[in-house]
Amino acid sequence: MNDVPAPAYRGRFAPSPTGALHFGSLVAAVGSWLRARSCGGSWIIRIEDLDPPREIAGAAREQIATLAAFGLVSDEPILWQHQRHEAYAAALQQLIDAGHAFPCWCSRSDLQASAGLHHSPCVAAKAADRAPAWRLRVPDLTMGFDDVLLGRYEQALATEVGDFVVRRVEGYYAYQLAVVVDDAAQGISEVVRGADLLDSTPRQILLQQRLGLTTPAYLHLPLALDAAGRKLSKQDSALAIAAADPLPALRMALGFLGLPVSRLGHAGSPDALLAAAVEAFDVAAVPHTASIVQMRHGTA
Repeated sequence: MNDVPAPAYRGRFAPSPTGALHFGSLVAAVGSWLRARSCGGSWIIRIEDLDPPREIAGAAREQIATLAAFGLVSDEPILWQHQRHEAYAAALQQLIDAGHAFPCWCSRSDLQASAGLHHSPCVAAKAADRAPAWRLRVPDLTMGFDDVLLGRYEQALATEVGDFVVRRVEGYYAYQLAVVVDDAAQGISEVVRGADLLDSTPRQILLQQRLGLTTPAYLHLPLALDAAGRKLSKQDSALAIAAADPLPALRMALGFLGLPVSRLGHAGSPDALLAAAVEAFDVAAVPHTASIVQMRHGTA
């Protein structure tokens, strides 16, 4: 019997263009890049520009340029989600046709009695004067998966999530639907991202099952926190990483991911430092818990 070759590893990094990249973004980008390279695979950038009201003009191009300054360049043409509406519409229609998605006119105030969770049937009546959101009907089941780094994670979808939105009232497709469609379209074999998205994964697996898509492996990286213990984010005005002087922040990110930075030598460029990091990278050495990062201007 001939051995069937294992499918090629395909990973991705998918920032939203809502501001400059910060240290937490860099950790996710570097972690996903290292995992792809250590597995001999491809690393792809995807721009998740699904929410025009939150986007900042020019942010996506700045993010791409910043990643390049850190030696992180997509192996394939960058995918832009604003160009993918037809694919999301087709997926939504598939869900509707199968009875898995339904229109919903419930407002946030309508859902206050259920702690913000939606459980079929809707408590609000159909409104002819406004468009509905579309929700995925969530069954009463526990969805679990084995994270490569964190181990088993389970979520009772009905009681912890409820029927969730796949297309918003404004007509924008929801992150949960778009990410599932695009991961499948790009053949992503493993999703490496921050642990803040750990609890989104069961919803995405349910969507994959409803759409007949393959479920990739998942690896959720530890979060970088500020001095107050909050996740670094663009919304919290975390200091942007310095593209003009990338080596200090890159070394800091590698150390955050558990690499022995003192053994990486004195590389004079991001490419040289990343090449050394691939040789030293061990996913088992990546910390399992979030850590506070002492931010220094010009470093992160």
